[in-house]
Amino acid sequence: MARENKSRFAILGLLSLQPMSGYDIRKKIATSVGHFWSEGYGQIYPILKQLEAEGLATSNHESQTGKPDRVVYAITEAGYAQLRTWLKAPIEAAVERNELLLKLFFGRQVAPAENLAHLRQFQERQQQLLAEFEALREQMEGPLAHLPDAPYWRLVIGYGLHSSQAMLRWCDEATVTLSAATSI
Repeated sequence: MARENKSRFAILGLLSLQPMSGYDIRKKIATSVGHFWSEGYGQIYPILKQLEAEGLATSNHESQTGKPDRVVYAITEAGYAQLRTWLKAPIEAAVERNELLLKLFFGRQVAPAENLAHLRQFQERQQQLLAEFEALREQMEGPLAHLPDAPYWRLVIGYGLHSSQAMLRWCDEATVTLSAATSI
């Protein structure tokens, strides 16, 4: 059985927040679900057309001065129904694709210093993510606290905070292990 394309539900979910163009969806991904879900324009626009063809979304052409028309999509009642059905369905197990872990698994093939460099790069990214999640948490406790979606967004932000903190602890342990391999 073919795996279901979850991208359509990510886009339906974003449209449930407000009507948006494909460009708006891409921007919203970057400022919301982008830490754990990615969609490019090459995925967004075909999915929007498919959702519209299936009656799950509608489109409206808006004129813009000096620019091409903007196509804004809105979720339909049928779209909400399909989104809710998917939200209630059990979660499929996902296999994580992590290039760092793949490189470390085969790390014996290069000098330990190469692996340490990859680890430091990963650690720096986790520190950046931790700072981003802390800033998002402040927004959820301040100006965005009143939004009806805020409790759910706090859960996702908490996951990001805990994940980054755990990854930073793992980086410390891995650095000790790789440093010991360097001295062998």
